[in-house]
Amino acid sequence: MHVLVVGGAGYIGSHMVLQLIAEGHQVLVLDDLSYGHQEAVDGAASFVEGSIADTKLLDTLFKSHRFDAVMHFAAYIQVGESVIDPAKYYQNNLVNTLNLFDAMVAHGVRHFIFSSTAAVYGEPQYIPVDLKHPRQPINPYGWSKWMVEQILQDYDQAYGLRSVCLRYFNAAGSDPEGRIAERHEPETHLIPLVLQVASGQRGHINVFGRDYDTPDGTCIRDYIHVADLCTAHLSALAYLKSDRPSAAFNLGNGQGFSVQEVIDTAIQVTGRPIKVVDAPRREGDPARLIADASEAKRVLGWKPQYPELETIIRHAWQSLVA
Repeated sequence: MHVLVVGGAGYIGSHMVLQLIAEGHQVLVLDDLSYGHQEAVDGAASFVEGSIADTKLLDTLFKSHRFDAVMHFAAYIQVGESVIDPAKYYQNNLVNTLNLFDAMVAHGVRHFIFSSTAAVYGEPQYIPVDLKHPRQPINPYGWSKWMVEQILQDYDQAYGLRSVCLRYFNAAGSDPEGRIAERHEPETHLIPLVLQVASGQRGHINVFGRDYDTPDGTCIRDYIHVADLCTAHLSALAYLKSDRPSAAFNLGNGQGFSVQEVIDTAIQVTGRPIKVVDAPRREGDPARLIADASEAKRVLGWKPQYPELETIIRHAWQSLVA
């Protein structure tokens, strides 16, 4: 298939491009490089520097290429920033995404895979979080993603734009072969922050709260290997190609690891000390966030290949020190 990967030079997008190429798909990457890195896809795919805010560029691309599907990874993702500057998030994550939908409809492209998030659920009312859990986002980032999901339902009914929304829990790790790594500026994800301390790039890691209702008092999260996320996207692509209805799925391992477990495992993997500084709880951090991904496994036939925390951290460390 010929796939347009929007935001394909970013963390998850660049890993997705590698898997698409490996499966024999033709790929064009569209990325404005505000957070992505072109070298992450050099030699792997055709690349266009630009934004989905540019409707003329979108029209040109869709006129000059016969895309079979579009994958969208070009969202802003920092929860805290979304609270401080919601306009930035609604403009990019919502308004610009509408530009993409309209270009797809105008040019007859009917298959769309959306990088969504567990943030659409808000504070978990029960664990694990399944697809029946109420969607009650608590920040503009979560709202922007949930709004897009609702718009997709309307575009499906009105224009036949079929979609799969994949609600990630905590993406982590790097390419098992070490070809590319996780690179965020600024970095906000726990595992790379911990590994930056181990590598000497950062002086310490903050642990925000040790008084949660968990076995060791630190927050528990469901970490899913980025390669497994990408495998789910390939399964979603096959799902849409087989003329199945629009759907949404959770993507997680169904098990949680605490902040302290991440630190302890990173020490074991790297063989290096990691300085920890205890800090107060952050507002809005739930004690536990774990996915029920049973529907993705049942309907898409998806199964995580790298569920172990040690493997996730080892792959991330290999890419960091390569």
